[in-house]
Amino acid sequence: MKYLIVGLGNIGPDYENTRHNIGFMVLDAFAKASNTVFQDKRYGFVAETRLKNKSLVLLKPSTFMNLSGNAVRYWLQKERIEDRNLLVVVDDLALPFGTLRLKSKGSDAGHNGLKHIEQTLGTQQYARLRFGIGNDFPRGAQVDYVLDEFTGEEKQFLPERLDKAAEIIRSFCLAGVAITMNQYNNK
Repeated sequence: MKYLIVGLGNIGPDYENTRHNIGFMVLDAFAKASNTVFQDKRYGFVAETRLKNKSLVLLKPSTFMNLSGNAVRYWLQKERIEDRNLLVVVDDLALPFGTLRLKSKGSDAGHNGLKHIEQTLGTQQYARLRFGIGNDFPRGAQVDYVLDEFTGEEKQFLPERLDKAAEIIRSFCLAGVAITMNQYNNK
């Protein structure tokens, strides 16, 4: 069985350590723990690994956030992966920093990356792992906030939260979305 695990972010050094790139950070941590490396391929940086009897394709789209659906559609079709085996890791302003929530489906909640994936695939029926980045910004400063780096205090807790997100990805692939949501969403 094959899975496509997508971490949303923007390419380039200007975005590298920003809150909006938490999807890339989660996939980097997962790849490092799996002893795999990303290669520059069509529509993104791709790494492949195995987890027991499962094949995982890890994707960091190079299409920029607002066009993420192009990369997701291409890799789903190329690898012949069903939508139910798609997991998108995304930053979420509505959740406090470090909070992790797995959902089996849902709306884009105003996130441009999810919005484009939904438009491109024509469905909301795919799993997403929402990584809380908090919302400690003044009115009108949302863009600056998400494109800024984490605070020093947040950076201290980031490695543990990245490890927990990787654990959730492993559980999603091995145990399924329902069991994983029950196990991790209230923690």
